[in-house]
Amino acid sequence: MTTGLFYHKNCEDHITPENHPETRTRLSVIMDRLDQADFKALHRFEARPGDLDLLRLVHTDAHIANVLDHIPTNGYFKLDNDTCVSPGSGIAALKAVGAICQAIDAVMAGDITNGFCAVRPPGHHAEPDQAMGFCLFNNIAIGALHARTMHFRHRVAIIDFDVHHGNGSQTVAMQNKGLFYGSSHQSPLYPGTGHLQDHGEGVIINAPLAAGSGSRAFRHCYEERILPELRRFDPDFILVSAGFDAHKDDPLADLNLTEDDFSWVTRELKQVAEDHCQGRLVSCLEGGYNLNVLGESVAAHVSALMP
Repeated sequence: MTTGLFYHKNCEDHITPENHPETRTRLSVIMDRLDQADFKALHRFEARPGDLDLLRLVHTDAHIANVLDHIPTNGYFKLDNDTCVSPGSGIAALKAVGAICQAIDAVMAGDITNGFCAVRPPGHHAEPDQAMGFCLFNNIAIGALHARTMHFRHRVAIIDFDVHHGNGSQTVAMQNKGLFYGSSHQSPLYPGTGHLQDHGEGVIINAPLAAGSGSRAFRHCYEERILPELRRFDPDFILVSAGFDAHKDDPLADLNLTEDDFSWVTRELKQVAEDHCQGRLVSCLEGGYNLNVLGESVAAHVSALMP
């Protein structure tokens, strides 16, 4: 069993304004941690850029143009109050999309068993027709439809443990039969979506958690709600939106999780993948904004993926 790490320095070239939480330094602290000796067994891959055909699996031409045509030659352009682009944002976003599709390809080719994509900008808030919540293109949803169209995976599951609900990913699952979207998230919290009663063409399983819930409630919602429904879905590929902003020290939310919780949920998802789809699992970085704990949070997740 082998675990792949997909990364490219261009993903650090997406520059955000001073004091913006989604900073290039997030990747620096992650890669510094994954470059240590306990991760020397990772198989490392330089991410290749995705192309317009991949973006069109999820996004409208108008949205793609709105992002790429507004890449400035210097400074920043604000797509909304939270989401901006800088001169390096276009190639960074394309490398993020390319990374998850490349990881899926590598799993399907048998080169690796599973993989983690250390890329940014994040993606799960991006709607088919709108950038939002720091996200330009929906990396994980594009990956899901890539697995379907290129590799004939007909039951693709997306599990999202970011503290914020992945509204864009849910939209795509609601529009596509054969997709599963399961999310644990703090509620109420941005973006205000992710309700228990949500449903669509795909399977939608939300587990909203109150502020301050902590480890016990987090694990309970997986044991009692998300994991049983995921097993019932019988996935043939699992994708994970791996956000680490549910950590107790993160400045943007209050779910009070620890590194042990990220390790636990990863092991549980890995077991489902082993039981249902020969271990086929790829995760992609979403949130996580406390630079003092982000490296160890990601290390807990990647360690759990490894043999």
